[in-house]
Parts: sequence; C-alpha cells; structure tokens
Amino acid sequence: MTYRFITMEITDGVAVITLNRPEVRNALSLALLKELHDALITADGADEVQVIILTGAGTAFSAGIDMKDFESFKKGEEDPSFTGLFAGEETFSAIMKMKKPTIAAVNGYAVTGALELVISCDIIIAAESARFADTHARVGIVPGGGMSQILPRLVGPVKAREMSFTGEFINAAEALSFGLVGRVVPDDKLMETALDIAEKIKKTNRGALLKIRELINEGLRLTLADGLALEARGFAEWRRMIDPEKSREALKAVAKEKK
Repeated sequence: MTYRFITMEITDGVAVITLNRPEVRNALSLALLKELHDALITADGADEVQVIILTGAGTAFSAGIDMKDFESFKKGEEDPSFTGLFAGEETFSAIMKMKKPTIAAVNGYAVTGALELVISCDIIIAAESARFADTHARVGIVPGGGMSQILPRLVGPVKAREMSFTGEFINAAEALSFGLVGRVVPDDKLMETALDIAEKIKKTNRGALLKIRELINEGLRLTLADGLALEARGFAEWRRMIDPEKSREALKAVAKEKK
C-alpha cells in the first residue's frame, strides 16, 4: 500500500512508522489513522520485523485528533457498512493488540488521541522537547482510545486524574518523574536511542521475549495473586521447551558483558 500521511521503513528487523503531516503537527485525520492501522497490521505480520518504532515527522509527534476532519469521522460512522464503535477505533485497538514490541519515540507534542497511541506502546522514550497533555475534557470529548484506563495504570490514579481533569501540558522531565516515559534524551539523540533499544531487544530470545511481554500485559489486568499464578503456568509451559546447552551459552555471554 502506498501511504500519503505516514511512512514506514523496515531495516534490519526494525519497522519505523512515522506520522507524516508535519504541516499540521501530524494531526490525526481519519485517513492517517486508516493508513497507520494498515502499517501496524503489516509490520506485526511481517516475519522479518522484530520491533516497531512509532514517531512523528517534524517538530511534533502529533497534536491529536484533527478537529478540522471531524466530518470525515462522522461520515465514516454513518456509513451503513460501519460496524465499529467509532471511526478510527481499529487503529487504537490494533496498537494495543500488537504481538511485537513497540517503542514510542516522542518528539514535541503528544496530545490527547496521540497520547493514547503513545501510552499503548511497550516502551516510551521522550525527546527533551516532548510535551504531553490529555485535553479531552477541555475540548468536550470523552476518550475512546484507552486514556481513561491505560493512563491511571501507568502513572497512578491521582496523577492521571490531574492530567485528565485539568488538561494541562507537562514537559518531558515531569513525565519521567512520575513514570509516563521511560527515559528522556536530547532531541538529536531520540531516534538513535530508539534504534539502540530496538537492537538490544533483537538480541534477546525472541520466543521468550514475546512470552514475557504477554505475561506482563495479561498480568496487568489481574490481581497480584492471579498474575503470579499466570506467570507460574507460563514458566512451567516454557520450561519444557528450554534447551539447556543454549541457555548455558547465553548465560556465558551475559557474564562476559558484566566484566
């Protein structure tokens, strides 16, 4: 598929998907979301792709839903063939259902719907220029891409309420301080850092990595006791597939890195 509003480049097992409407700070039009959905599904299904990086072109990750394109969303929902809850829904659900690790490399603004895309990723890296906000309440919209459920799990309910109730912008350092992002780097090191993390992920055991990711994501929906039981079952199943010789070699390689 040829894309107009995003780009996707696959190199050495890493798919970099870039929101590409820099003239409007990569605002999320329905057309962009449809292209993003296609790219996510394509990358997730490609055997050669091991890690997916999501970022924005220009000076912003994304300013959020394009309110100038609101009629497109409305018309999409009024189409007799439409079976979802809201236009663009499949894109937000797709990123949460990805089978492969995802990294959000956030440059500049990540607002509302764009922030929902970011917090749905496994790893979040912010440039020093990054700014985050949930402005749903300020503009009179109820979230539908996961904000009310994912954000409290990331930063805790108190901080999530503050962000969602006030709609205030926070900078990268603040986001790091309460766990919204994993690390903050200079703007010119953002993609270099994201690609470095992707390379480290690629060096792990692919099967074990995906199982660990599954356990974390599933466990977040459970009580601690049920989560521990889930992990125990996962380990018991995985143990039967362990190759002792390969595990010993891997342990030797890790030990050498420590020296």
